[in-house]
Amino acid sequence: MSQRRLHPEDYTVGWISALPIELAAATEMLDEMHQNLPQDSNDDNLYTLGCIGEHNVVIACLPAGQMGTNSAAAVAMRMRLKFTSVRFGLMVGIGGGVPSGEVDLRLGDVVVSQPHLNHGGVVQYDFGKSTPNGFVRTGFLSPPPTLLLNAVAKVRTSHVRGKSSLLSNLAKINHLPEFGRDQAGPDILFESTYKHAGGLTCETCNKDRVVKRKVRDSGGFMVSYGTIASGNQVIRDGVARDKISSELGGILCFEMEAAGLINSFPCLIIRGICDYSDSHKNKRWQPYAAATAASYATELLSVIPTAQVAMARTTEEITKGKEGKLVYLITVN
Repeated sequence: MSQRRLHPEDYTVGWISALPIELAAATEMLDEMHQNLPQDSNDDNLYTLGCIGEHNVVIACLPAGQMGTNSAAAVAMRMRLKFTSVRFGLMVGIGGGVPSGEVDLRLGDVVVSQPHLNHGGVVQYDFGKSTPNGFVRTGFLSPPPTLLLNAVAKVRTSHVRGKSSLLSNLAKINHLPEFGRDQAGPDILFESTYKHAGGLTCETCNKDRVVKRKVRDSGGFMVSYGTIASGNQVIRDGVARDKISSELGGILCFEMEAAGLINSFPCLIIRGICDYSDSHKNKRWQPYAAATAASYATELLSVIPTAQVAMARTTEEITKGKEGKLVYLITVN
């Protein structure tokens, strides 16, 4: 069957992935794929085009081996220059979890950025200045657009009512065994002070140092909402993980791209938990975590009417400044 070719202005949702495994999961969520558009000479991005429900979605992945906030910002900037009708973005992929007594986070769970305490949903934990009293974090990152926060509220309401479509969305990728939960292996959390014994797996690690947790139903995954910590370094130390979380009033996960997007590319950050940000970190849970994050993003889009996105576009055009620059992305509730 031949694919449709649309125009750049037909796409209203921008979806950014950091890794090929995340791009693969995102592509599997598309209800229909569209033909590629001609490549612009000044645009290095390669796009995957399609639709989820009635939303036309453009997906871009960061260049191989170039993770981090700067790379994410560059990809988003080029996307918005080409696809001028994009009204909001989704940063969807994997992240390192921060388990705590308050949130029983497990591998494969999904974390969604949401304003909490003094943070807008994402905090750049490694940005600030050194003072005689220690490191002081500075700067403020914007919260997600109101339209997306309203969609989050509606999704949460559906979940409370037992109306989730997460598992049916996840089933779209069942034909690819690599993304199956059974391929990920056991979910083991070690005490934060216990270091990895070595090797690619934790087979030789001391099982006496495993944190005892209540057995959870293996048929699904949970979604948590709150602060996501973003920075340009990988956190793989349980003590450092817990220290940073405590300093920031409690965070749910670490990742490496969101801080480069939030202030210039209004978006929601959605992360599937693939490790516990400690020395036992490995890549076995990455495919399944990428799939659970993509399934949540798909459900989120399903509750946003396309007419509301169009209204947001009209309102945005009205709020441009004197030089034609967007003052702030206003969405209609």
